[in-house]
Amino acid sequence: MSMHRPPVIVGTETLKGRALVPVLVYIGLLVAVVSSLGSPLIPTIATSYGVSFGSAQWSLTITLLVGAVTSPVIGRLGDGPRRLHVLVAALGVLTAGSVLAALPVHAFVVLVVGRGMQGVGLALLPLVMSTARDHLKPARARTTLATLSVTAVVGVGLGYPLTGLISEHFDFHTGFWLAAILGLLAIVLSLAVVPTSMHRHPQPFDLVGAVLLGLGLAGLLVAISEGGDWGWGSGRLDGVVVASLLVIAGWVWHELRTDLPLVDLRLMRNRTVLTANVTGIMAGVGMYMLLSMMIRYVQTPTTLAYGLGASVVLSGLALVPLSAASFLASKVSTALGRWISPTRTLPIGVLLFGAGLVMFATARSRLWEIFVIMAVAGAGIGSSFAVMPRMIMGATPPEETASALALNQVLRTVGYSIGSALAATILTAHTAHGALFPANKGYTVAALFAFGLCLVTALISTLLPNRQRRRPLTGDERLLVEESVDGAIAGLVSFEPAETDAGSNSANGVLRSGSMGS
Repeated sequence: MSMHRPPVIVGTETLKGRALVPVLVYIGLLVAVVSSLGSPLIPTIATSYGVSFGSAQWSLTITLLVGAVTSPVIGRLGDGPRRLHVLVAALGVLTAGSVLAALPVHAFVVLVVGRGMQGVGLALLPLVMSTARDHLKPARARTTLATLSVTAVVGVGLGYPLTGLISEHFDFHTGFWLAAILGLLAIVLSLAVVPTSMHRHPQPFDLVGAVLLGLGLAGLLVAISEGGDWGWGSGRLDGVVVASLLVIAGWVWHELRTDLPLVDLRLMRNRTVLTANVTGIMAGVGMYMLLSMMIRYVQTPTTLAYGLGASVVLSGLALVPLSAASFLASKVSTALGRWISPTRTLPIGVLLFGAGLVMFATARSRLWEIFVIMAVAGAGIGSSFAVMPRMIMGATPPEETASALALNQVLRTVGYSIGSALAATILTAHTAHGALFPANKGYTVAALFAFGLCLVTALISTLLPNRQRRRPLTGDERLLVEESVDGAIAGLVSFEPAETDAGSNSANGVLRSGSMGS
């Protein structure tokens, strides 16, 4: 039996030790900013490449899809002795993808491939957080983790207007060149400062599960996105849908039977965990439907019967109320969690987000209305995301909480990618042949469809959870909840299982994977 090697604890006595925390924060901020390079640019990309808005939406959807698939992959690969190698490799893919997306070639497929490669970087923040957990003294680790979590939120909020500002004064490819330079700097700093994780034992990797998950999700998203062009009910569409569902069914069968699955689906047997996961994926769908619609709507020229003619900068600023309200609502919900059960708060948050969708469907003709809508929707998202970790931790044994939280984030990220593709599909269906912009009615239909999802989700979150008494959370678990909430609001963070060696504290899991990619 091999001896468990303790991690190397880095102090402030050396320059390398003092530099570790700033480097980790820099990487966290980089990931947050790069993840926000997508949504505000979709109309610009459509115009620049001469593609439809539905096709341009793939510049966001592909990032979310790759993030959903690679989140558990990067988390599992990084949960071993080669975490530094995984961190540098993922940064390398992000940097190479940024260069590819930045190339001024008039080939849309090149941009899509580059954006997909950037999606690999969306799982980096959890690796940074697990590095802080392992290699810093407890007090310094706690403050660093709190800083990293807030950095994720702040970085996303800053990234939206920053993207627009760069695009307005320079070619939009400039933002990707900047991401490439910052990514290269992150690689150099990581190699110079970040310690190795040789104290961790190698973990088996579920390659079959990763391949099946990727193929199944990609097939479904292609079917959702291309259904209008192929024809709903066409043989090609039916074939892709059936094949994708069979692959996903095979993935579920495989994950339930392998000893160390990529995603531990067995945790769904608990009804409260199932509630949090169903709510997570459906809330993710609604969130990205609203994000995608709002960006396209506000940038629609005023020469049409609708639209606000906003610049990329202004449309980016319109996303800031969503981030700010989400963050504030999560803090309020977490504080109220001492007195109000999460199972009571969750449907309220979902309905609050639904109210934002109804407002968008009925009152979106002025910019100030858009800001109010995004704030209301953000409050709903923030309060919902804040209670999911507490629900899961209160319903699962300590040794299963980390894996259960990882599952919730993976499913939520899947919802993001589905919502992005679904919004594009509905708007494309309401776009006349040869027209660039959809009819105004398309936004109303899409918003009401998303609201219908919210009603179903609220009903599920009310009726499905177990009603047994929640177990009290430990101090470590309360800290994990706080970290997961901040990261979840940024759409970037979940948990990875702790090592399963004898004597390890499984409840003290480390943060793993996620994506916002907006």
